[in-house]
Amino acid sequence: MTEQHPPKIALIAITKSGAVKAAKIGLALPQADIFVTQKFFEQVTDVPNKVTAIGLPAKDHIEPLFTGYDQLVFLVALGGVVRLIAPHLKSKETDPGVIVVDNAAQFVIPVLSGHIGGANEFAIQLAEILGATPVVTTAADVGNTVAVDILGRELGWKTEARDKSLTRVAAMMVNEEPIAMVQEVGDRSWWTKPTPIPKNIHLFDHFAEVNLDKFAGVLWVTHQKIAESVWLDLTDRLIVYRPIQEQQ
Repeated sequence: MTEQHPPKIALIAITKSGAVKAAKIGLALPQADIFVTQKFFEQVTDVPNKVTAIGLPAKDHIEPLFTGYDQLVFLVALGGVVRLIAPHLKSKETDPGVIVVDNAAQFVIPVLSGHIGGANEFAIQLAEILGATPVVTTAADVGNTVAVDILGRELGWKTEARDKSLTRVAAMMVNEEPIAMVQEVGDRSWWTKPTPIPKNIHLFDHFAEVNLDKFAGVLWVTHQKIAESVWLDLTDRLIVYRPIQEQQ
């Protein structure tokens, strides 16, 4: 499994209630940096975290947070957060995870980069700290199916995809279209949910066994070099996963 650096976390609060909640989270996550308006700075003085006072409007501080952190936790109303982050959105591959904690700390909502950015997983961790309910809305999680964009990530798999294949195969998965899962190499413990593998996923040991006319999409776990003709033939239908090769 590949070694990953600890995520850089920013907690952002602009109200007294938000600052109090940020302090509570900070005690549990001392590695997180806290950004709070000067008016409520006294609410977060007794924490082990690095605390920075920010001025208003808050929108003036979002760009460096967006580029400098892996997870942004806003203790701000959801609508306000949407307006704050909208000008900075680029892509699901590069945007940080964005999470909103409501004013009463009853709900923790991953808003952006739930899968690739890790916001869903981190939201669950935050909910445990606060005794709150995580509100995960991504289709793969709600529908108990495969999240193709992060399949095998905990096993160290790297993903290769072209054009819009990640988005389109993810839609195929959610819509329960037939998917061929070809695993020629790697750990087979990639399905970790307590329920059976979804019925629309059909397992194969070798790519040559697959009748491509019968499947909307293909997930291929392999060390093989993929011929350009295969990529072209399976445009927007193929995702390749590369497990770490064992040293000889």
